[in-house]
Amino acid sequence: MLMPLYVVKIGGNVIDNPEACSRFLNDFAKLPSPKILVHGGGKVATQMAAKLQIETVMVEGRRITDKAMLDVVTMVYGGLVNKNLVAQLQAVKCNAIGLTGADGGIIRSVKRPVKTIDYGFVGDIEEVNDIQIEALLKSSLTPVIAPLTYSDQGLLLNTNADTMASAVAVAMAKHYEVNLIYCFEKKGVLSDPDDDNAVINSLTPSTYSQYKNSGVINKGMIPKLDNAFVALDEGVFKVTICHADELQTAISGSAGTSLSLT
Repeated sequence: MLMPLYVVKIGGNVIDNPEACSRFLNDFAKLPSPKILVHGGGKVATQMAAKLQIETVMVEGRRITDKAMLDVVTMVYGGLVNKNLVAQLQAVKCNAIGLTGADGGIIRSVKRPVKTIDYGFVGDIEEVNDIQIEALLKSSLTPVIAPLTYSDQGLLLNTNADTMASAVAVAMAKHYEVNLIYCFEKKGVLSDPDDDNAVINSLTPSTYSQYKNSGVINKGMIPKLDNAFVALDEGVFKVTICHADELQTAISGSAGTSLSLT
């Protein structure tokens, strides 16, 4: 039987709240090892860009990453946010190592081709180096992965953190019984966006399709769930979407939204 591995993605809205982030990191540190943390960027990149007089352009909720913005997200995601998370985990006795996808060649991407929208220096994942990540885990290190990848041309690429978490979970399913957990500021997938307690306890591809077609599930939740179901289809043992404060109880199945194929 394979050993459990927790791959946890933490959203930017939690990172932006120091108290919420501290609570989450304390709970994350208490998870049994091995574990991996993938983080988003939050509003810090937008705030830093404004200070540098660099315009932030968003299309359908996604950041357009030109060369100037790439420099900003590299500094913020790979430096400021990542290293602060690592330092806080060290303070609660979790031996974390901060990484981008370029470090150790752990996540390689291709620059997204221009179709109707030119997203700039944005990466679509091609390969996750599970052997290198496994070596870190076997060294009793907890990888903390920033939403940046690299290309064969030597480019750093801004990459969606939800997608990164899913791709890492799938790659590590060769070695572990992987539990993929998306933590954010809501209690799970909601049937009513105005009611934080209207949590959908479980989703299958069939019920997901029904909720999506009716408009109950929409906007940014759709790519998150699409990634989650791809992960299940490709060997991940379990996927849960939950509030950052409910990480521990979500693992036992008593909080959040659990996803399954049947």
